Amino acid sequence: MGYVANTDNDRSEMLSAIGIKDFEELLAQIPAHLRFVRPLDLALGQSEIELMARLKELAGLNENMETHACFLGAGSYDHFRPAVVAALASRGEFLTSYTPYQPELSQGMLQAIYEYQTLICALTNMEVANASMYDAATGLAEAALMACALTGRKRVLVSIDVHPHFREVLKTYLFTAEREMLEAPSEQLTGLLVEEGSDVAAVLFQHPNFLGALEDVAIFAAAARSAGALTVAAVDPISLGLLKPPGDFGIDIVVGEGQPLGIPMGCGGPLLGFFACKKRFIRHLPGRLVGAAVDSEGRRGYTMTLRTREQDIRREKATSNICTNQALMALYATIYLCQLGKSGLREAAELCVWKSHYLRDGLLALDGVESVTGSRPFFREFAVTLPGPAAPLLEALRDEGIEGGLSLERLRPDLPCGLLVCVTENRTREQLDRYLKCAAGVLGGAR
Repeated sequence: MGYVANTDNDRSEMLSAIGIKDFEELLAQIPAHLRFVRPLDLALGQSEIELMARLKELAGLNENMETHACFLGAGSYDHFRPAVVAALASRGEFLTSYTPYQPELSQGMLQAIYEYQTLICALTNMEVANASMYDAATGLAEAALMACALTGRKRVLVSIDVHPHFREVLKTYLFTAEREMLEAPSEQLTGLLVEEGSDVAAVLFQHPNFLGALEDVAIFAAAARSAGALTVAAVDPISLGLLKPPGDFGIDIVVGEGQPLGIPMGCGGPLLGFFACKKRFIRHLPGRLVGAAVDSEGRRGYTMTLRTREQDIRREKATSNICTNQALMALYATIYLCQLGKSGLREAAELCVWKSHYLRDGLLALDGVESVTGSRPFFREFAVTLPGPAAPLLEALRDEGIEGGLSLERLRPDLPCGLLVCVTENRTREQLDRYLKCAAGVLGGAR
């Protein structure tokens, strides 16, 4: 379909309608030194064939996860995605569908959401899960508000090893709701809970945490219960192929980022937040819940069961301002989990563990490289400190076709020479060895 430009008469009529004399008047608020004044170099006169060839040439200059081996993580992960995931999710009846307000017309999408909720409950061993959230950050913030509403308390205790971006979103939510956030290192959470316990609504932690280390979930859960507070865990779904699910520890609310479940990294989005809790909290569950029912003729059907949001009930009674769900992304996760099954998810998790430990052991053998989390167990991500800033190493790795990890200098100022590295099942032995060879060349040989 071609683009038909406005004629001079069209533009004159529009300018007249809004009461200005020319287009330049629309731009009067933009400082002159910021204005782009020279003509655009649009290569006019090219055929469509020539134009497409030029666009492909420009696109080829981009570096991406197909041209580089990816060791980035910190919330978005390069996991293997079976071809069936995109093939089924891109079917027109799914790809073009919107929120299923009319159940009689939307049984397919409602069933997909219902299956997603069921899978999240099975994965986390929780009793109920909602239809999804925007991402893990908003899920964690909604969990904190939910805990405050359930306990009648106004403070939440958060580990500083929760993802910095999650904590920023949480801080914004709590500020606007006139709630308070206390931050402390993970090892100090239980002690601080004893001091502040009478007014703490919940203890929030991430497992594995932002630096990759596993937390002592049982200790957090026990300490929170003794103080009358709730426990909120942000978990990694792939790790649950190996680790004991949060429900086994009696965790009250579980959230997480579902992007690893068959969803592309996509330059940071779209993402998928999952949210699960104990059944007795269901009336305070944010977002939506799809349920199964039987009609007058005994046929199984699906419908929205809870929509506790501001558009559906009086604003002051709403439990959440989440006003949609990530249904298409939830469908990706549903197909992915069904395709892998229990054994496939476990195998993916095991590969992450083996390969990440191989790389970390190799890096720790280099002169001046130290583990940030010591000997604590980790899943697929780990943090190390380097002899100097991470930038020279990352630049050298990029020249070798490797995206080597995330410098922690900005997100964790206490680790100016820190590097966060993630290894998924997609990484090969050749890529791992090439990483180590390049690192040895930049940092020096083994101790």
